[in-house]
Amino acid sequence: MPTTANIEAFRQSFREEAREIALELEATLLELHENRTDNELVGRAFRGLHTIKGSGSMFGFEELAAFTHNLENAFDAVRKGELEITPQLIDLTLLALDQIRSMIEEMVSSESDLAVRASILNQLQRLTGDGANQNRDPGAGPGAEDVVLPSAANEGLQSWHIRFTPGPELMRDGTNPLLLIHEVRQLGDLALVADSSAIPPLAELDPERCYVAWEMQLRTCAGEDSIRDIFIFVEDYCELKIESMVAADPVTNKADAAARALEEKRSGLPGRRPYDKLDTVSSIRVPAAKLDQFVDLVGELVTVQARLGEIAMRRNDPDVAAVSEEIERLTLALRENSMNIRMLPIRSTFERFRRLIHDLARDLRKDVELTIEGADTELDKTVIDQLGDPLMHLIRNSMDHGIETAEVRLATGKHPTAKIHLSARHSGANVLIGVSDDGGGIDAEAVRNRGIERGLISAEAQLSEADIFGLIFEAGFSTAKQVTDVSGRGVGMDVVRQRVESLRGSIEISSKRGVGTCVTLRLPLTLAIIDGLLVSVDEAYFVLPLANTLECIELTRDDIVRANGKHVANVRGEIIPYIRLRQHFHIHTERPEREQIMVVETEEGRFGFVVDRVLGDYQTVIKNLGRFYRQVQFVSGATILGNGTVAIILDPHRLVQDALRLEAQSTRGRGSPEPPNRGRSGTLAHSAHPR
Repeated sequence: MPTTANIEAFRQSFREEAREIALELEATLLELHENRTDNELVGRAFRGLHTIKGSGSMFGFEELAAFTHNLENAFDAVRKGELEITPQLIDLTLLALDQIRSMIEEMVSSESDLAVRASILNQLQRLTGDGANQNRDPGAGPGAEDVVLPSAANEGLQSWHIRFTPGPELMRDGTNPLLLIHEVRQLGDLALVADSSAIPPLAELDPERCYVAWEMQLRTCAGEDSIRDIFIFVEDYCELKIESMVAADPVTNKADAAARALEEKRSGLPGRRPYDKLDTVSSIRVPAAKLDQFVDLVGELVTVQARLGEIAMRRNDPDVAAVSEEIERLTLALRENSMNIRMLPIRSTFERFRRLIHDLARDLRKDVELTIEGADTELDKTVIDQLGDPLMHLIRNSMDHGIETAEVRLATGKHPTAKIHLSARHSGANVLIGVSDDGGGIDAEAVRNRGIERGLISAEAQLSEADIFGLIFEAGFSTAKQVTDVSGRGVGMDVVRQRVESLRGSIEISSKRGVGTCVTLRLPLTLAIIDGLLVSVDEAYFVLPLANTLECIELTRDDIVRANGKHVANVRGEIIPYIRLRQHFHIHTERPEREQIMVVETEEGRFGFVVDRVLGDYQTVIKNLGRFYRQVQFVSGATILGNGTVAIILDPHRLVQDALRLEAQSTRGRGSPEPPNRGRSGTLAHSAHPR
């Protein structure tokens, strides 16, 4: 008998699968809203509802199964051409899907939930014109009146031969094959014989495996698709054959006919099935907590391997060096493997916003279309999990403030249907996530005036457009003249900034009045381990991401003299500006005769970072710096070297921006206040030194 722990494990497995099906079903319904005659989409929606209903009933989610059963009937009617897809049916099914999600999570149903479900079923009954569900309790199971049994007098009867052989994994997932056979029986007149020839000796019997197969002969008006739908969620875990027999063949001597067919189908070796030769498991589900723990352990292993490498170098022992190199190779392979496991496409995150845009467009009476680009771009699961809220706030802002009504768009010569575009693409060690719209754009002057009113900037401040747009992310900032249910209270955009910064990312806004707005989130590929170049300035250590680094060149005192003291270097005819890390971090020691310039690609172009020494490649396990350094935005984190010293991980893009800001500030003088939301340099100088 299954234990309580096993039953709960099965139920949790169902919840995870049902969440995925619900997400796919939502995307299908929204696509069906645009393509109402697509039979493939109708079939996909039906199969999703059927799977949730069947699996829910099997795992004890009776209320869920009963509620979904009514929706399944409606889409079955659509498949048969008895009902048309309408916007009302789509909206009603989306509302029902919200209720299904709460039942999947086994949330306690409030009186309002029960009222909503009853209202949904009543409206569904009016749409379908089916009186079978009238006055039904939404929590009750499917009754006998829901099942139409074909009688002998019905026309179009056909006989089907079915062989159902459960696989080794079928019962381990909690599936009861007898319930499936019971569903087949409801389709018509059924005769069946059980094949027990594969049952092994008692000592070899696996109590969690089904060794019995069934030969069935079904006489019904239903077609092959209806029969196959019963097994749709276990078809990968069984051998299923459905063969048509002579139509309207009288069912006589049922047991004898089934027995003869059974003998013909039996294999020579008991206990052996055709699928036993195949791989039965292609993937497994692993709790996220276990995966995070695994990556943490790999990170610690990387640090220990670095310590071993240093010890091998100091001892100059060939045997120790050989072992160190082998462990380094294995650690690198393990690290790459663990990172790949955590990388997921961003598609599911993007797709879930179709529903949000659909609902907001209806509430705001706007016509909006969502387009997606780069949905297969992969990102660390931890980053993806925290992207939902920032993207939601950005989309709501675009829908409410950015996009105009169809009438306004037509008056300004635009297409009445607005577009919101979600995009993702790789850029070095980062991923750029874009949220853009073709709405009215941002009024920079209005934002600036609002910033002056709130005392964020002075009236004399000379700010760039980027700095003005940065005011939008200040807490409580809003230029909306009217508060709505969607936005206007000055909350949301500051949440976007905080969440993105917690991911070691950055935000950029570009906008043009009357054309539209684009918000770009720059996020790291991973939050755990990166490849870097270890450099030093005096006794301070820094790590530059390897993906951004192009090359290393030498800087001598003669080069500095030829540049007339300017911070530029001639690299094969190209003039590249550089930043002295010694000066930027206020390290007051004598610089060496020869220094090194690390040439790095950034969004601002190519820049150099001047260091004393380049120590080589380094697999960097990223550690957070803590709340004290949270305003220092040009630092991605820190790592612990093999000798125990702390090295600061630099963000080249933000470091360049910070240097340009400081240069612009010194050029303007100290009369203008510093733009908001910027970190200050120099605060980490002491942290990069060994204690």
